[in-house]
Amino acid sequence: MADEDKIVEILTDVPLFHGLRRRQLHSLARIFIERTCASGEVMVPQGRDGYGFFVIVSGAAEAILERSDGSTEVVNTFGPTDFFGELALLDNGPRTASVVTTERTECLILPRESFLGTMRRDGDMAVEIAIELARRFRTALETR
Repeated sequence: MADEDKIVEILTDVPLFHGLRRRQLHSLARIFIERTCASGEVMVPQGRDGYGFFVIVSGAAEAILERSDGSTEVVNTFGPTDFFGELALLDNGPRTASVVTTERTECLILPRESFLGTMRRDGDMAVEIAIELARRFRTALETR
């Protein structure tokens, strides 16, 4: 799919990483895992541990919430440069929705444990990402 420089270019379009310097983006690019999913594949199931952060490179997916009564609702859609799972980077809590591809989809996955190791080695990176996570969380709360 992509080499390190290509992954860095993809990451520059991800708002979570906008405050990072180029060397920090390279550090992250080295720990992303590339994955290709078939159409209709469950990328992450609702209720399972978070595992990590996903960036859609190509293709499309939907976040589907299953309620206790068995009904479902599409709560978000994802296309190229969209991402999900940022809270899974900080805690290993259960996914609040399933994410299912609607066409063949290439994505990059940042595993939580690899991310935490990188954050421990680069405090400046950790601060920049924490600031952006707080900003995103505040925005989400304001739109409810």
